[in-house]
Amino acid sequence: MSLYCSIGSTDTDLTPQQLNDLLVEGLAKLGPRNKVLAVPPDQTREHSRAGELTRYAWQHYGDRLKAVLPALGTHTAMRPDQIAHMFGDIPQDLFRVHNWRTDVETLGEVPAEFMLEQSEGKLNYAWPAQVNKLISQGGFDLILSIGQVVPHEVIGMANYNKNIVVGTGGRDGINRSHYLGAVYGMERILGRADNPVRRVFNYATDHFLNHLPIVYVQTVVGRKADGGLAVRGLYIGDDIECFNLAAELSLKVNFEIVDEPIKKAVVYLDPSEFHSTWLGNKAVYRTRMALADDAELIVLAPGVKEFGEDKTIDSLIRKYGYRGTPATLEAVNAHPISPTI
Repeated sequence: MSLYCSIGSTDTDLTPQQLNDLLVEGLAKLGPRNKVLAVPPDQTREHSRAGELTRYAWQHYGDRLKAVLPALGTHTAMRPDQIAHMFGDIPQDLFRVHNWRTDVETLGEVPAEFMLEQSEGKLNYAWPAQVNKLISQGGFDLILSIGQVVPHEVIGMANYNKNIVVGTGGRDGINRSHYLGAVYGMERILGRADNPVRRVFNYATDHFLNHLPIVYVQTVVGRKADGGLAVRGLYIGDDIECFNLAAELSLKVNFEIVDEPIKKAVVYLDPSEFHSTWLGNKAVYRTRMALADDAELIVLAPGVKEFGEDKTIDSLIRKYGYRGTPATLEAVNAHPISPTI
């Protein structure tokens, strides 16, 4: 296991040229690679600089980079204009679309006993480690998982193996891991690199993904005094060390501790990025721990037009609404799980 790049601090501000140079330097340490797959996030993670880094990887490998698979998870497929905006002049015929219901292979299962332990006795089912078939069957000698480590409501800190097992995962893997995070409680997960959901993913990585040639390219992006964004860190490696280092820095640059609870907050959701409450609920996730009891949260969301990114999820939210953990647990126990969800 190796760490190919580790640079970052709370006042680091990496330029595009530095990002390119550090990436190329890290990739050179891997030795020759002839069939490369890039797995960046979609446009909802545009600020990660993953589009830029994917372009640098394409420029480095040329025609040896055979495909780009955006880690959509359950998100809507990227439009051509979104691809061009985020990834620049990478040929669009290199891009593949992940279908989380049909394009996956199950590599193994995390046992129900482990899930029961991690959920503190609330969930008793196995968790399938699912990935896009292009990853497991494509014959690539390098899979570049590119993205940003940032506080996340389901996994504590986004990225690392989540980009693979959720970003290119399948129905059961995505739904069951999100449900684990929900019943354990966002307040105990957000900003924590070690938590039950991450432990499940790590178990899967250790037991079922180690044969895959995955290298993680991870940024930490923070806000500057003038309101702009700066790349505070870049970490490249093939195991959890690069994630832990990035998470440690993210904890310092991506959290703002308020002096006292906020009584009223206004959140604006950029219409170019937020089209559903599935994504727009980040307005709730990322403020609620700072809000006072009975506080007022106003969300301005001019681009939101639906609840779920996926039609079936959208219909479920319309049917059941947002009810909180106790009501959701009761509803799940009372109704059989549909194979079409």
